[in-house]
Amino acid sequence: MNIRLASPPDAASVAALVTLAYQVEAFFVDGDRTDAADVRRRLEHGDFLLLEHEGVLIGCVYVEIRDEYGYFGMLSIDPQQQRQGLGAVLVDAAERWCLRNGCRGVEIEVVNLRTELPPFYRKLGYVEDGTREFPDPERCKLPCHFIVMRKDLLAPAR
Repeated sequence: MNIRLASPPDAASVAALVTLAYQVEAFFVDGDRTDAADVRRRLEHGDFLLLEHEGVLIGCVYVEIRDEYGYFGMLSIDPQQQRQGLGAVLVDAAERWCLRNGCRGVEIEVVNLRTELPPFYRKLGYVEDGTREFPDPERCKLPCHFIVMRKDLLAPAR
């Protein structure tokens, strides 16, 4: 397996993978998670890390710098490749990207209705740190919000 940075020509395949992986959220939100134009816009502010196996895209995660903390989102694994530890591989890659870019930690947002996600991230060292409003309430079929989770990557300065 290989991890590389996405470039604008990857936008359509990244959007297709994210949309496929996020179909699990159809019970509470309408519409696709992203599209190629959104992926290209995000590439202006951060990176998509792509996980490939024999040249086939099987996973991705979006990363960007937000002050002293990095952020990652859109963690996506092809549904046929899930339950093999690949999500953790991409989380590790995202954390290493954040460290290389001078971030002291990482912040993520998980939708409260995805109850399987907080335990997954807790196992990787993330802790809950508040909540935020869901950005597109008009697309929601059920009330929801984000759970903010953080992980420190560097020991605090003394």
